[in-house]
Amino acid sequence: MAVHFWAPTSKWIISIANFADFSKPPEKSSYPQQQAVTRTGLIWSRYSLVIIPKNWNLFSVNVAMAGMGLYQLTRKIKLDYFSEREAAVARE
Repeated sequence: MAVHFWAPTSKWIISIANFADFSKPPEKSSYPQQQAVTRTGLIWSRYSLVIIPKNWNLFSVNVAMAGMGLYQLTRKIKLDYFSEREAAVARE
């Protein structure tokens, strides 16, 4: 059995690209894209701990993906739902 090195290592590019999006305004984020990144991270994090031998590189990249996806979703939700309430309160 072998632990494949390049697949999870190249997956770090997705995480780095998502990290670079932190500097962009949240309006440019997409719900479907960030949900897919988050779900992929969560599902494959679990899978990477079930397979033998454990692939810790795969686990770490997927935890990073899930975390960054959740952060991006949080930014987007705050912008779309909570900034409207704050603006309405400020107008009153």
